[in-house]
Amino acid sequence: MSFQVYQPLAHGITRIDTAMVRDELAACYLMEDDGECAIIETGTHHTVPIILDLLEQKGIDRRQVKYVIPTHVHLDHAGGVGGLMQALPAATLLIHPRGARHMIDPSRLKAGATAVYGEAAFAEMYGDIIPVPESRVRVMHDGDQVTLGQRRLTFHDTPGHARHHFCVQDSASNGIFTGDTFGLAYPSLVTERGPFILPTTTPVQFDPPALKASIRKLLALQPERMFLTHYGLLEAPARPGERLLAMVDDYVLLAEQAEEGGDDDLMGRLEPALRDYLFAQAREHGVNLSDAALDDALGFDIHLNSQGLVVWLQQRTV
Repeated sequence: MSFQVYQPLAHGITRIDTAMVRDELAACYLMEDDGECAIIETGTHHTVPIILDLLEQKGIDRRQVKYVIPTHVHLDHAGGVGGLMQALPAATLLIHPRGARHMIDPSRLKAGATAVYGEAAFAEMYGDIIPVPESRVRVMHDGDQVTLGQRRLTFHDTPGHARHHFCVQDSASNGIFTGDTFGLAYPSLVTERGPFILPTTTPVQFDPPALKASIRKLLALQPERMFLTHYGLLEAPARPGERLLAMVDDYVLLAEQAEEGGDDDLMGRLEPALRDYLFAQAREHGVNLSDAALDDALGFDIHLNSQGLVVWLQQRTV
């Protein structure tokens, strides 16, 4: 199937490519039900016109969008929140309790990302981060629910990737919008065995026991499908979920083995080890891409995940 910016799925859901870094890296979703709409994940500020263009194509008035729902405040998920809220006058931002203050005052998010990437690269990747008025923000605690048309959305606190992360259970699709909790599964790595799934451990709040508990929490809800931010629809998630749990343990073991060499060049030892591990896992899964193509697909995540594992090791020893 050729690449599509917008992919209609069942149950009134459309997958939207956020155009971040490359095609099929990050997605957000439009949900429609009985004249009401929600945007789940927003991508970056650069994604806002892509979302608004879809609304226009579908003849949806901007005032029909009732909710904007990022799963957490990492900028590939929530960088476009402020710009989108400006364009959607009737929308309420639904956000994790630990993330609300960063949407109301994103100065720390912006400063942190600028420090990592530099101003020019930050502007190229993320654009800007615009504050959201506090009056338009609603905090969603574990188990809280809202209605959208005839469907019910239930919010589940899911730490492990980040402490400000929730997942959104949708009654109409019996699906869950998983953010980063249920890992990554890129379309280019699908084989006859199904999706190739892997955990994401990006800095700075990776917590292996909490992440495994969150994955198990989602699986216990017995969803028929997951809607991944990275990337797209994943059907029959039980078996990929078990694989994901095992890989979290493998990541921890790789990090601990790299740590045995001391603090000097820990990243330099861990990143190639993680690359070798994931390439071997992909080959075992039947992925027959070249090493260069695998680097294109996974290199960005291997680097970020290695950084997150190093931070976890350092925090654990403090």
